Amino acid sequence: MSQPAPDGTPSHPAAPDPRDSVRTRGYLIVLLVAAVIGVPVSAAAYGFLALVHELQDLVFHDLPRGLGFHGTPVWWPVPALALSGALVALTLRLLPGTGGHEPADGMSTKGVSALSDLPGIVIAAIASLALGVVLGPEAPLIALGGGLALGAVRLTGRDLPGQATRVVSAAGSFAAVSTLLGSPLLGAFLLMEASGLGGTMLGVVLVPGLLAAGIGALIFTGLGSWTGLGTYSLALHHVPSARTPDAGQFGWALVIGLGAALAGAGVRWLALTIRPHVARRRLPLSVLAGLAVAGLTVAYAQGTGHGISDVLYSGQNALDPLLEHRAGYTVGALVLLLVCKALAYGVSLSAFRGGPIFPAMFVGAVGGTALSHAGGLPVTAGFAMGIGAMCVAMLGLPMTSVLLATLLLGRPGLTVMPLVIVAVVVSYVVSTRLRLRQEAASPLQQTASHN
Repeated sequence: MSQPAPDGTPSHPAAPDPRDSVRTRGYLIVLLVAAVIGVPVSAAAYGFLALVHELQDLVFHDLPRGLGFHGTPVWWPVPALALSGALVALTLRLLPGTGGHEPADGMSTKGVSALSDLPGIVIAAIASLALGVVLGPEAPLIALGGGLALGAVRLTGRDLPGQATRVVSAAGSFAAVSTLLGSPLLGAFLLMEASGLGGTMLGVVLVPGLLAAGIGALIFTGLGSWTGLGTYSLALHHVPSARTPDAGQFGWALVIGLGAALAGAGVRWLALTIRPHVARRRLPLSVLAGLAVAGLTVAYAQGTGHGISDVLYSGQNALDPLLEHRAGYTVGALVLLLVCKALAYGVSLSAFRGGPIFPAMFVGAVGGTALSHAGGLPVTAGFAMGIGAMCVAMLGLPMTSVLLATLLLGRPGLTVMPLVIVAVVVSYVVSTRLRLRQEAASPLQQTASHN
């Protein structure tokens, strides 16, 4: 029983310090479980990424040639994306769960996927990503890693306390995305911000996740070397050097931050406007959404002469070629790519399954590259600021957005980091205000697809 304070007011027992759990035997067990689980989970994640990559090559390269075409016809995305819409709709209708996290809701890791939901998550994601939908693999991987980790523990017959269960699930997610963003640390920051972890408890939960991520990175590297397929890790190899930021470039940071916030609001509005209609008539409107993405792809390819892969897919593998071949893109081609990719991104968010990160990065990169033609803005600075500002506009994760835009570029990224921070802050403030206004104007729109 607590004793009264000297002034006569009742005192309350001190709250337990979360760090005390580090000294317990249970915490060591959780660390061991995280280390062990990191191996199969990261191997499963690697297999998922390899399967998606191979299916993309099969659908868009091998199959057209096998049918007698000399290359991939510009109309080829039409049947592929129509099929994607049908497969995703049927998966959501016939299999348990909702096919995983809805990408139009942004980036969230709250909640753990049940084992029974994982087949639907994997199939919906593969049907989306392998057939060219403009989404990334990170959200399905997070759900897959967390669900597999928790399922593996439960299959052993061991019961873990509630907090330990959440830590093990988070560790599985860490392992699954360990090198997808180019570094285990970037994956850690993403999950840390997206999960809302903070305070003293952050370090306690983060350590098992980092351990699993480190082991996952080793597994990804080993499997990449052994299979010859690579690590599927985000990397840039053609980044131009950057000069010290000046006042003019800080002015561009304000412009890019504001522009990205407005563009992000437009993409979200499109996705949230379409999504309730798709939820009510899942099969026909999912097919129609796939046809819309295909139409945008064909329009861009016909209008610019560039390949359909610029608009298709998540954009992860197109960032480096965009830098390498930037001289081959006119301002008009970049603007058309920006418009078509952003519209395809919004439509994909409304009807398909995947992650929102990589398309946001690519849209921002294209916008920054296009603005660099206006003068006074080096391409590396515009590229980095566009990525950071668009990511925070779509994800609402400022720290992750800054790190994605700077660490990805290596030494030049560190040079332009002050510019990226300004662009991210401006975009974050403006996009948050726009998001709150949008939610206040149509509060039912955000949940209509779940009713």
